Amino acid sequence: MQLIHEIPGLRQTLAGQTEIAFVPTMGNLHEGHLALVRQARLAAPQGQVVASIFVNRLQFAPHEDFDRYPRTLKHDCELLAAAGCDIVFAPDEREIYPELQTYKVHPPVDLDQILEGHFRPGFFVGVCTVVLKLFNIVQPSIAVFGKKDYQQLMVVRQMVSQLALPIKILGGETVRSGEGLALSSRNAYLSDEQRVEALRLSQALKALIAGWQAGGRDIAALEAWAMAQLREHGWEPDYIALRRQHDLGSPEPGQALVALAAARLGSTRLIDNFEVG
Repeated sequence: MQLIHEIPGLRQTLAGQTEIAFVPTMGNLHEGHLALVRQARLAAPQGQVVASIFVNRLQFAPHEDFDRYPRTLKHDCELLAAAGCDIVFAPDEREIYPELQTYKVHPPVDLDQILEGHFRPGFFVGVCTVVLKLFNIVQPSIAVFGKKDYQQLMVVRQMVSQLALPIKILGGETVRSGEGLALSSRNAYLSDEQRVEALRLSQALKALIAGWQAGGRDIAALEAWAMAQLREHGWEPDYIALRRQHDLGSPEPGQALVALAAARLGSTRLIDNFEVG
């Protein structure tokens, strides 16, 4: 496996490759990331699997954890090599943003400013801008994103479709611990006690889904009840929502749905979701 830090070197290494499967990450990797790499390997058995490691300042608000986000490049590379990755692209910030990034990608308001976008203004602008830039650098034919970041996956898919990029976007299933906690790099911030309590987020989502499946149709009341359950145990929820899978609009009977949540436990913000139907 090769570790490359500069754009010209990556382009030279990939020159002439017709099948490139790409997994963009911010590092501090866990089994969820590695599952995406293995999925990329299966999708491009004769091609090159490229993983990027870049903590993207543009998607962090000033009060968020950009500076303390874990950087674990050496260990990440060991994990990626074992998972079947061919190339790790790990640029520094000056390589990706050699000048002030004034050209940015703005997703449509109806997707950008709901759920995650509402509570993290500018987040999806930062995501789309860096992802498009990485796509232009790597030139993949396939890219794999995790479903745990459900809205992000939808935003990227729509960007690729509307900009006519020749890239197939694959969604990787959420990987969970044996207890059911969705794996996340930010789980490293949790104490042992908080890690046990963190399971309550998925439980609240399942309770919301059960309420809908039992015939409850007052969505606002179901969501408010689920939020209250978290608050009673010391959480600070941003949202718990039941939405249509295809556009994150309001749910209707007979449609494929997804339950999504974001909540803060102590100083750690966790997200999770479950598809329904």
